[in-house]
Amino acid sequence: MSTISPTTRRRLEIQGFVGLDDQTLAKTGPWLRLAFALCTVLAAIGTLFASPVFLWALIPIAALAAAFPVHPFDLLYNHGLRHLTGTGPLPKRGAPSRFACGLGTVWLLVTGWAFQSGYPLAGYMLGGALTFVGLLVSTTDICIPSFIYRTLFGFPPRSDSDKA
Repeated sequence: MSTISPTTRRRLEIQGFVGLDDQTLAKTGPWLRLAFALCTVLAAIGTLFASPVFLWALIPIAALAAAFPVHPFDLLYNHGLRHLTGTGPLPKRGAPSRFACGLGTVWLLVTGWAFQSGYPLAGYMLGGALTFVGLLVSTTDICIPSFIYRTLFGFPPRSDSDKA
C-alpha cells in the first residue's frame, strides 16, 4: 500500500487536490508534477535563449491549463505514460492550480514582451523567477501562486491525517 506524508498531502490540497484518498494521492502525486516540470523546462529554454516567440508559444498551453481542469500536459500522462506505469489517471486540477497557470500565462506574456522590446535584463529576471517558481512546485509541490490563491480565497480544512 502506498502512503503519502501529511506535508505532501497538504501541499497538494493547497493546489486544489482535495477530497482524494491517501492511496490515490500517493500514486498520482509525483505525476502531478510532470505538467509543471515540462512547462518549467520550456520556459527556462525560452528564457535562456531570450526568445519571445518561444515564450509566447507556451501561452496557449498555459491558458488552456488555466481554463480547464485538465492541463494539456496531463493528457500525455493520462493517455500514454500511465499505461506504462500501471497507475490511474490524474485527478482534475482545482481552481488554485488553474489560477497558477493563469498567472503563468501573464508572466510568459510579460517576459516575452521584455525580450521583444529590448529589455533583456527584465526578461532574464522575469524568466528566471518564473523558472524558480516552476522548479519549486516541480520538485517540492510548493506552489507559490496556489498559496496566493488560498490566501485570497481560503485554505481547505486540514485532513484528518494532518490533525493527529
